[in-house]
Amino acid sequence: MIETIHEWVNKINGELGVYLIFLLLGTGLFFTLATGFVQIRLFGRSIREMLGGRNAVDDPHGITPFQAFVTGLASRVGVGNIAGVAIAIHLGGPGAVFWMWLTAIIGMSSAFAESSLAQLFKVRDHKNGHFRGGPAYYIRQGLGQNWMAVLFSVSLIFCFGLVYNAVQSNTIAVAAKGSWSWDRDAVGVALVILSAPIIFGGIRRVSRIAEGLVPIMAVLYLLMALYVMAMNISAVPAVFGQIFGNAFRFDAAGGGLLGGLISQTMLNGIKRGLYSNEAGQGSAPNAAAAADVKHPVSQGMIQMLGVFVDTIIVCSCTAFIVLASGASYETLSGVELTQTAIVSQVGNWGADFLTAILFMFAFSTIIGNYAYAESNMQFINNHWLTIAIFRMAVLGMVYFGAVAEVPLVWDMADLTMTTMALINLVAILLLSPLVFLLLKDYSAKLRMGKDPEFKLSEHPSLKRKIKSDIW
Repeated sequence: MIETIHEWVNKINGELGVYLIFLLLGTGLFFTLATGFVQIRLFGRSIREMLGGRNAVDDPHGITPFQAFVTGLASRVGVGNIAGVAIAIHLGGPGAVFWMWLTAIIGMSSAFAESSLAQLFKVRDHKNGHFRGGPAYYIRQGLGQNWMAVLFSVSLIFCFGLVYNAVQSNTIAVAAKGSWSWDRDAVGVALVILSAPIIFGGIRRVSRIAEGLVPIMAVLYLLMALYVMAMNISAVPAVFGQIFGNAFRFDAAGGGLLGGLISQTMLNGIKRGLYSNEAGQGSAPNAAAAADVKHPVSQGMIQMLGVFVDTIIVCSCTAFIVLASGASYETLSGVELTQTAIVSQVGNWGADFLTAILFMFAFSTIIGNYAYAESNMQFINNHWLTIAIFRMAVLGMVYFGAVAEVPLVWDMADLTMTTMALINLVAILLLSPLVFLLLKDYSAKLRMGKDPEFKLSEHPSLKRKIKSDIW
């Protein structure tokens, strides 16, 4: 029975996966064109907003825009940036990197839209005054569809809060056992001990840890990539030649009308980009909503910058490490491919370095994923006992993932991720007029030389939808 269920889950994932790719790309293209290429026009502004967002917030119950940025980045940047990119190159060739880049650039506009909406419809927790929000909140308030909001929340809680955290802890445990012969049970217990005080501290503590951890791990990995490139500087033009020369080879990804329209190279590059940067999936807006900003668009720009950092910078690090080193991507895959590439360039200590980086990437993803799930659990039931039980369940899955391998559960997580992404994409398309209104308001105030500040009183048509006194 389990095998039969697994076959059906995989079949559904395969069918929905192709349609989801087209919907994600289509949504990204729509917002790219409709906003006049917001990800390019306001890219410089987004960097200034992010750097300026390190300052203290006006509201003591909120988190800084920069903390929301790194919390979202903590979940985005995970083992997929190391193993997933290597798998994409193994399956689709170097050209997959081109499609990964293109997907990220397009997806930045979707990230802008969903995070701006999350800010607009955020609410204040009546118990502690903290901000929370995300797709469930703008679906319920903006569209008036509570059943869709609940289905989205349940899907995200199962996917990000439980199963994906088990995937991350499993990667840490396997890597530690392979590199240092550490017992997986002991690694599982250690991860629970490390995660518990952060998780029980709520999103504010998660954001503070992410603020310290994410920049360190990203810089360390970037330095390794730059070192490998410097060691092979003469090969860098050839790497770009491989990426662009291989990008348009065609070997159909699958059957059916849509499956026959895309190649394996496109499919693997697009999937890697979409599943790594999460643009349009509805996950990062949960962190974006917790920030205290003066205008929803400010956090929308900051979160779209997270897509750029995740894919164009971090994922590209793995791609250049693999391709510049000359490691055999045809025979090796995943972490093994990345590890072989690094070891061939720096020696055996590179394996230890990669394991340490994997730990930081995976651990940051665990706490980032929890931040997303907490907001959605509060949406469904904000009783202190419910939240406490949920936190224990998250820690239980962290331990379970370290000691077990359950492909069926992970494939079911992919199914729930697809469900939440489909719901969110429909929602942001239906709410797109509000995205354009926010962008118009922000741009108009910029042209007047003002520091953009959103005031609900200037938009009477929104008052019946926005159920808070925040704006």
